[in-house]
Amino acid sequence: MGTVVDDAASVEFHAFFERHYAELARLAHLLTGEPDAADDLAADALLALWHRWDRVRAADHPVAYARGVVANLARTRIRGAVRERRRIALFWPRGEERTENPDVAGVVDVQGALRRLPFRKRACVVLRHAFDLSEKDTALALGISVGTVKSQTSKGMAELQRLLGPQGDPRRVHAVMATRGGESGGRNR
Repeated sequence: MGTVVDDAASVEFHAFFERHYAELARLAHLLTGEPDAADDLAADALLALWHRWDRVRAADHPVAYARGVVANLARTRIRGAVRERRRIALFWPRGEERTENPDVAGVVDVQGALRRLPFRKRACVVLRHAFDLSEKDTALALGISVGTVKSQTSKGMAELQRLLGPQGDPRRVHAVMATRGGESGGRNR
């Protein structure tokens, strides 16, 4: 039987979950490029928050903390996938596959280009442009300085423009990320 404090914390966490689950799943999807992993990463992040809820609820910015947890879990997942690909490559080396005159414009879309960015650039671009966070909120979520957010976002957007060619107009990239990010398969609550 729970105490009044436990019940209040449970109600407060449930409200936090309902308000932010879909956003956290969308963030996970945009960071990893894996729609199937988005729900799992958001759920894992919220479980970690629940275990520390007494500290999280007392924080100045609990949502920023939650975004940081999702970003760290996404980074860990990406690193694990890279290690796994390297292990597989050791056992099953492929011959070089070269395509002459590849149709880059037909293959590369915004999400594909995002996956090609290094994690920190990708996280800064996604939080700034898909989530419309301020530089300060992005810095808080990622645990980096505002200056780093500015430089990584600028470099990330320049790289996206380069990767996407003439279709890489920053306004178009922003609009595509804002709409495509919602297709993460996350729960809409």
